[in-house]
Amino acid sequence: MSNHQDSAQDGTLEECIDEIDEFIDRLDRFPPPVLAFALRSHLSGLLRAMVEGQVCTREQARQFVLELEQETLSVG
Repeated sequence: MSNHQDSAQDGTLEECIDEIDEFIDRLDRFPPPVLAFALRSHLSGLLRAMVEGQVCTREQARQFVLELEQETLSVG
């Protein structure tokens, strides 16, 4: 679950981000807090499934969430 990706993965990650952005743009009838809670619920389920499917460890999922918190709440 590292942020370090090779060149081939970067293109795939960028494409995925673009498609998610396009999808979220179509959800403009929902206020941002509703989208945030829905995305949180979805991310929680995805991370749980990844741990259960041994795609990542509990510690890697925990580290991912900690980094997300730091990125979200950082100032500047």
